[in-house]
Amino acid sequence: MENYDTILVATAASLDVAGLELALAQHRYRVESVTSGEHALRVAASGRVALVLLDVAQAGSAELELAGQLAQAHTGRRIPVLLMSHRPSLEEQQRAARAGADGYFSLPLATTSVVDHVLTALEGRRIGGFDLEVNYHMMAAASPDAVLLLDMESGRPVDLNHRAEQLLGRSALELLATPLAELCDPAELAAMMERVQAGELRVHRIDFRHSSGRTLECEVRGVRITRPGRRLFHIRLVDVTGAQRAEALRVGQEQLLEMVARGVPLQETLQALVRLVESQSDGVLCSVMLLDDDGVHMHCACCPSLPAGYTALLEGLAIGPGVGSCGTAMHRREAVVVSDIEHDPLWAPYRDLVKDYDLRACWSMPILQDEHTVLGSFAMYYRTVRRPDAEEQRLIGVASHLASIAIERARREAELLRHRTHLEELVEARTAELSRAMHQAELTNEELQSALENLSMTQDELVRRDKLAALGALVAGVAHELNTPIGNSLVTATTLADHTSALAGQMESGIRRSELDTYLDQARQAGEILQRNLQRAASLVASFKQIAVDTTDAQRRSFDLAQLLQELLAPLWASLPQPRPHLRLDVAPGLRMDSYPGPLVQALGHLVDNCIVHAFAAPPPGGAQVEISADVEGKEVLLIVSDNGAGIAPEHLRRIFDPFFTTRLGAGQSGLGLYITHNIVTGVLAGHIEVDSTPGRGSTFTLHLPLSAPR
Repeated sequence: MENYDTILVATAASLDVAGLELALAQHRYRVESVTSGEHALRVAASGRVALVLLDVAQAGSAELELAGQLAQAHTGRRIPVLLMSHRPSLEEQQRAARAGADGYFSLPLATTSVVDHVLTALEGRRIGGFDLEVNYHMMAAASPDAVLLLDMESGRPVDLNHRAEQLLGRSALELLATPLAELCDPAELAAMMERVQAGELRVHRIDFRHSSGRTLECEVRGVRITRPGRRLFHIRLVDVTGAQRAEALRVGQEQLLEMVARGVPLQETLQALVRLVESQSDGVLCSVMLLDDDGVHMHCACCPSLPAGYTALLEGLAIGPGVGSCGTAMHRREAVVVSDIEHDPLWAPYRDLVKDYDLRACWSMPILQDEHTVLGSFAMYYRTVRRPDAEEQRLIGVASHLASIAIERARREAELLRHRTHLEELVEARTAELSRAMHQAELTNEELQSALENLSMTQDELVRRDKLAALGALVAGVAHELNTPIGNSLVTATTLADHTSALAGQMESGIRRSELDTYLDQARQAGEILQRNLQRAASLVASFKQIAVDTTDAQRRSFDLAQLLQELLAPLWASLPQPRPHLRLDVAPGLRMDSYPGPLVQALGHLVDNCIVHAFAAPPPGGAQVEISADVEGKEVLLIVSDNGAGIAPEHLRRIFDPFFTTRLGAGQSGLGLYITHNIVTGVLAGHIEVDSTPGRGSTFTLHLPLSAPR
């Protein structure tokens, strides 16, 4: 009896074959890897192949014929074939099935998940020895975040995705063999799991350790999963280190500018600058070199992290075209990037001097006062060979600019001090120069202090003005709209009171039937006028209440957009006045949203009502038409309402979403429909709305809505 113990891997792509060998060896399978279809057929015909993992790129033509050939390569039995694709699609999966493949999955995929596919195809079981109601492995592989499934008994992951490997810098097999608590603070991890099990729903912050030793600040979310005989815990990790560093850089820049404005000593300011930059990049050692007044020699102004012996070598060196990174940068007045000190010719004269200090890369940026004046250089050293990325290039540029401000300010202060010390000797010869220097120093100081003090005040003032302007417009609109029905009601009520007083006087002297009939007719008319005006006022108040979009009463759910619009259009069309426009619905089939259908229907109702009232005041040739269409673009739904009506005048386009703006003043329109629609779309639906209109050719309103509204 033959022993089918070989897993044949046919791919030219980057697959972790070594990790796959190690993982499958635990299940008594060996791995043989080939890179051509011809070689794969020879191995499959040998009789020991249990299963084939075939890359779609190696499977032949569009018909993927190699899959069928490999399945029948051994005359004694059919070999299972699993196809792997870097660009999966439903159409390709269907072609794989027609070609005779036994399975199909996408790459990249964690080694544990690849092993899972193999064991499921061969033995009907999974590597973790458990199953869930959902395909956890496929769900984890599709997640944009790092995902781990933790066994609460052992504390080790039993499944994870490729992004978890990338985030933590470890292979799947390393992570599966390592308790998660060893990669972070065990107390913080345990506290997070306890809170989640107690029902607390919130994002937790836990620091994890990358394989390189650097710290990853992560947002952590967890969910406990209970299965018979197993206690599992689903964990999702999001690295927020970059965001934290960006915020720290912003705050640090503000503090440095404040230090400069307050006249803090230059050494202290440069020390703070160096520490700030070193906190922004792992493993960086920074230095600030200053050029002496002779414009030739340089010395260390601030090098707190560099070895003292190395900084001593730099002291007093003359700058030039081949003097390392800093000397060359000051000489050229441009950035110099040396990614490998050991092999770069700029460092050739100093290679033997620096090799004992384990410095492998150095990027230097000149500190310039202007395009002709060099103040010094700011350098970033690393103990590994590397080139700067875009963010690091921006960082060193920011650092050199801040250093320039601090150094120039310090030099101006020093110059001012020298002028004051020797004022009596130089008063006649240097009066004009001293005045200019003092004036410039005072202007620089005032500008910096004014910028720092006024920034917050200006922002608050702008926000306050916008709020007051919006509130004033809203109050004026409400007063204007309610004034007419309330005024009419007041006049009618006063008139009715006068008639009633007159009737009371007539009652005392005797009243004729005709006079009573006249009073009753007047009372009936007054009641009708009061009813109409109060109903108008109530309608306006209801419109005003819709201005504030409140999500507390709106029910969020998943719904089919086409079905929702069909349910909306039937009663909407029936309620339209004759002659009714032609309503056309064009929605992509199967389009589902997770959002708030109630507010969405309300917004669409206002848009259609706007078309009927404003676009078709004069019916266009060929009849009035309104079209509602929807399609998916990325993670957004584009919902479009268009008509072939009169269009919107260009001077009105920028005001159509303002409250109480209407071109049908006096025709019963409040001017709130599009304002309410705008509030709904940008508020509870978390989208935005655009309008495009040409007079005489109709208007198009486009709603950009997320497929899943934020919670």
